[in-house]
Amino acid sequence: MTAGPAPGFPVVGMIGGGQLARMSQEAALALGVSLRVLAASPEESAARGGGDIRWGAHDDPAAVAAFAQGCDVVTFDHEHVPAPILAALVAAGITVRPGPAALAHAQDKVHMRAAVSASGVPCPAWAVVAGPADVAAFAEAQGGFPVVLKVSRGGYDGRGVWVVESAAHAEQVLAQAPLRPGVAWLAEQYVPFTRELAAQVARSPSGQVAVYPVARTVQTDGICTEVVAPCPGLADEHALAAQQVALRIAEALDVVGMLAVELFDTPEGVLVNELAMRPHNSGHWTIEGAVTSQFENHLRAVLDLPLGAPEARAPFAVMVNVLGGEHPDLYAAYRHVMARDPGLKVHLYGKDVRPGRKVGHVTAYGDDLDVLLARAHHAADYISGVIDE
Repeated sequence: MTAGPAPGFPVVGMIGGGQLARMSQEAALALGVSLRVLAASPEESAARGGGDIRWGAHDDPAAVAAFAQGCDVVTFDHEHVPAPILAALVAAGITVRPGPAALAHAQDKVHMRAAVSASGVPCPAWAVVAGPADVAAFAEAQGGFPVVLKVSRGGYDGRGVWVVESAAHAEQVLAQAPLRPGVAWLAEQYVPFTRELAAQVARSPSGQVAVYPVARTVQTDGICTEVVAPCPGLADEHALAAQQVALRIAEALDVVGMLAVELFDTPEGVLVNELAMRPHNSGHWTIEGAVTSQFENHLRAVLDLPLGAPEARAPFAVMVNVLGGEHPDLYAAYRHVMARDPGLKVHLYGKDVRPGRKVGHVTAYGDDLDVLLARAHHAADYISGVIDE
């Protein structure tokens, strides 16, 4: 049995019951608003967090329509809700933020690349390709291999992305990964970047924006494993350019809510890699490390509330993801980490443990970056079972 919302306060519906919805639950409680979550099963992170959970699949039109009834606004834990379902919500008078037209850019990489390029925002060279000959021609135009191949829809955490070193390699990838209907192959220039960055902004329907410090991200096998905010050693002009790119994209695509722009930092400047129109892994540091977390500002933005201050609380904040290892007993490791380093903040997502799966994250903040990184990595490795002391 679920209690009703506080009198006079709105209900936000979030489609998807993953860890982003779980971390949004706490932010909603602090704001005094109600968060209703559409989860597919009781094993999902937000479902295990309790509260107003409704059951159904994100691609079931009837389930989504029933879920949205009584919500003041509907938003998302992921980008995978089919466009016809979103259009039906809007036609029924449901407020959807970000709107379907904006969200389409996060759902399809070809659509995103075309819009970003048209707006004049710098990004790697790209082309839609249909076969090995197209890939070889694209590579020749870029000065040779390697090039990056991506599926236009459905890829995340390194899935659906390949760095191909030759025409033969491209042919092998294309042959072993047949596409679903409506999905295209995208070839992109391989960028020898200095580092990877994430620029996050919150934007409200009224046009108010809040800009977070630019973070450095580290990817391991396609999965984000470490974030440092603000990015150490980043030239001021590159940090400002990254923030301006995020603001420009948010306005051009009419994004409402959080926008995360993943970028490559190069000696010549920054290039846009990917977009996410929701809270993002690169912003988990904001829960403790910023005055207002990305989760709170996402809720504020979709409700058109005044946005919270995005400033960092300390010179540095470090976030390290906890990946599943070979043993499932996270609780014993969690207790050890808490006792060893009470200054850390450990977030576990209530997920069943599988090797390589994101099951939580650790945050530390302060003024000595090397110490913060050592503390956070030690804790994450201990919980994952990589180390035992």
